[in-house]
Amino acid sequence: MKLPYNLNDKNSILAFAKLLKDKSLRQACDESILMHNYLGKGNFGQILEKFYFLYEPNSDAEPDFAIAGLELKSTPLKQLHNNEYRSKERLVLNIINYLEVINQEFETSSFWKKNANILLVFYLHQGGYDVLDLIVKLVDEWNFPNTDLEIIKKDWQFIKQKIADGKAHELSEGDTFYLGACTKGANANATRKQPFSNIPAKQRAYSLKQGYVNHIIASIANEATGIYGKLIPSVAIAKKLSIEEIVISKFKPYYGKTIAQILTLTGVKINTTAKNFYASLTKAILGIELDKEIEEFEKAEIIVKTIRLKENNLPKEDISFPSFKYQEIVNEEWDDSDFKDILEHKFLFVFFQFENEELVLRKVKFWNMPFADILEAEKVWTKTKEIVAKGNIVKEIKNDIRYTNFPKKKFNYVSHVRPHATNAANTYPLPTKDILTKANNYTKHCFWLNNTYVRDEIYLK
Repeated sequence: MKLPYNLNDKNSILAFAKLLKDKSLRQACDESILMHNYLGKGNFGQILEKFYFLYEPNSDAEPDFAIAGLELKSTPLKQLHNNEYRSKERLVLNIINYLEVINQEFETSSFWKKNANILLVFYLHQGGYDVLDLIVKLVDEWNFPNTDLEIIKKDWQFIKQKIADGKAHELSEGDTFYLGACTKGANANATRKQPFSNIPAKQRAYSLKQGYVNHIIASIANEATGIYGKLIPSVAIAKKLSIEEIVISKFKPYYGKTIAQILTLTGVKINTTAKNFYASLTKAILGIELDKEIEEFEKAEIIVKTIRLKENNLPKEDISFPSFKYQEIVNEEWDDSDFKDILEHKFLFVFFQFENEELVLRKVKFWNMPFADILEAEKVWTKTKEIVAKGNIVKEIKNDIRYTNFPKKKFNYVSHVRPHATNAANTYPLPTKDILTKANNYTKHCFWLNNTYVRDEIYLK
């Protein structure tokens, strides 16, 4: 079959790919596309390969266009109210072969061989649409900028080392900054052998975090990039220091200083009563302009949490996460749940401590939840899902106060569930009517990290 592009010429492939822009697969392909039988989550990409680029979908170690050195990837977009595009999900790359990667070096690795040059096809996700009618919005080649590549190399090395340590089963996307190791398989139970442990490890693939993909989109779409400030000024610094080392080095001179002293030393004027005061203070310490976002934090999806410690080292409050929707949690599986997704992020904790009624900066710490503790958090999530599904939320009512069956602190040392609403009338609908109250709606609740857990497993470790 004669191809409508030169298989050996990268520019020819790119030119043909860009003809997809603002078209659906139905519009771009001939009528044979109607005979497709590709089902499942990844079917857009498979149809794109077979009916537009006219080659059989495969999982070869080589790039899809091997001679041209180009790997084809398609991924969905969502459109914001201001018409800007954002990634709908992380960008999944090639499967991690645990048995082989331990003998590879980055420059000759299967990851780099496959993904050094990527042809990206972004299509707009629209619920209820046939996959053939989704419109392609952005098409372009992507090469990793040199500074980003140094961070990705360190991420790759971390993943390799964890496998070499016999801990492939403990891999988490929170381990790394830009390049993640996401679960990948037809079902949550898909596993692979690992070289230095008999414990089966979930099948995982290299992936670019959703925040990083957003920056790719902004670059391809030529959206304004002036809203970001950089922590890493050059490739030379990125080679020498990690994001973690750079951040800690900027915070350390302020350890033991009060907030007033920090403000004086930075010379930055911040409204101390503003809701975003601590976020602004973090930017001031890191040397980022207050009206800009921290580029590296956005790319790595780092969640910053400011913690105020009492004099006995116990955080003044538990840590809350966004409230969950009752109708959604009952239809989730743990591996795809919002709670697990949050816990598999990398966090930056900024610890202040009360001292003579003033807050003093004690330390900062990058952290992601250990594997064993994620398993504990899963127990809280599973119990919560079960309670909601059965309509068994309210345990009893005393003096007009509703007491629930949701997991309390004594249920689990990591996490618990309690209200996260402005008042009792701030509710979400229930999938099953509550048995005791007959209510169809219930006050918003969320998962919390226990303050004792934060003290013992994050601050004091």
